[in-house]
This record gives sequence, structure tokens and C-alpha cells, in this order.
Amino acid sequence: MVAMTRQQFIAALVPAVIQVRREGSPMLPSVRLAQYILETGGVIHSWYNLGGIKVLGASPNAYWQGQAVVKGTWEHVDGRNINTSAAFRAYSSVYHFMKDQDLLFMKARYDRVRLAKTPEEQAQMLLACGYATDPAYAAKLIAIINSNGLRQYDNEAAAAVKTTVFQGAKTVPILQGGMVEVIGYERDGTVWVPARALGSRLGGKIGWTGSKVTVNSQELESLLDGGTGYVTMRALAASLNKKIEWEPSTRTVTII
Repeated sequence: MVAMTRQQFIAALVPAVIQVRREGSPMLPSVRLAQYILETGGVIHSWYNLGGIKVLGASPNAYWQGQAVVKGTWEHVDGRNINTSAAFRAYSSVYHFMKDQDLLFMKARYDRVRLAKTPEEQAQMLLACGYATDPAYAAKLIAIINSNGLRQYDNEAAAAVKTTVFQGAKTVPILQGGMVEVIGYERDGTVWVPARALGSRLGGKIGWTGSKVTVNSQELESLLDGGTGYVTMRALAASLNKKIEWEPSTRTVTII
């Protein structure tokens, strides 16, 4: 369990929330973040289920491998809150959870959620489509959105990503400790990552010679895109003695 302030909680999840929206998620980032604040109380647990998705006899998929945890919860039934317990899906990262949640939202039951154009409408449709049983669910989401200024992330996700070198390249989330650290690009079968943003987080000393990125004074093959130096994920990991895993089914790299 990771305890953090409200702003730390939001900041930790924004990279993944923005990424899945740009990958085609129907969920507005503002609604998604508000939902996670409400569902978790601002705590990220080691099973990374941020939205209360239950097992309910579902079959595993690329993003959920079938793991579960049993936890206490409550449901609103016949006008009363009933304490109960349920098996909740467990994930390897917040990104995997969000992608699995999007699979849920592709069901016909959530047509109105997908078609919603505003945070207010989408919050109302989550309640109307039965995602939650709390009759105040939509109002709570909107209150959280407004009090935390979450609409800015809807605009950020909608803004075009400026790149020249990686135009048309597929994006690759880089994961560590269950969180999205940075977004890389796959070009000609090689994953490139922003050297300073990721390398410094991994404890490296990042420099620039004028033509090459250096990591702990070692020059690495580099690409410059919009003032940002990129290096290959494999070379960066090797220079910092980090192990990495490529997961082809979800197109993610995990730093171990």
C-alpha cells in the first residue's frame, strides 16, 4: 500500500490516464481520476485495482491474468448500505488495470458511458449503467473533479503530441513498481525512451555532449526530438544495471 497526498496520488496516475485516453479509451481523464480517488480513498494498493472491478466469473485476458484478492466492501441495496465482501481483480500495474477497465466499458451495457461528451454526462451515465450502486455516485465524482481541477487533464489528453523523429511510431508504456514512468516509442523494432526523464529516476547521471546522451559519463546511441534526447531502453537499462521485460501482448516494458 502506498499512502500519499491527494496531489501525489493524482500526479502518480496522470501518465497512465493520459496514455490510455490517447490510445482510444472512452473514459475522460477527469472522470477516471475522480473515480479512482473515490474508489480508493487516495491509496494505491499493491494489487492496483483502482476502480473496484470484481472477478464475477470473468475469464483472464491480456491485461488481467486471473489473480484476485478478497476484500470487504459495501453495496447499496433496497435503500440501505450493506456490508459484504467480494473477490476483486488484481493487476501487475495501474496501466494493466486501466486497459482491463476499458474492456469492461466496451460492453453494450456501457454504450451511454462511451457516448458521453462531458464529465457531468459521463459521471451520470456510470451510475445509470450500473457501474456503482451508490445513488450519490455521480454527484460525488463531479464534486471531486471540480475540487481538484481535474478537467485540465481532459485538455492535455486531447492535445496533439509533438514529435518529428517518432512521427507514426507506436507508443510503449515503461512500467516500474506498478506505475507508468514514461512513454517510449517503438521505431524499427527498438524502444526509445526520454533519457533524462527516465534515467534520472533510475539513479543515473544524465548529460549531453552536443550530439550524444551520456549516462554516468558513458555515451549512448541517441536521437534528438524537440529538444529531448532519447536512448534505447535496452542500452539505458544495461548502463544502469537494470533488468527489463518486454510483454508483447500488452506492448509494455517493465523495469524489474
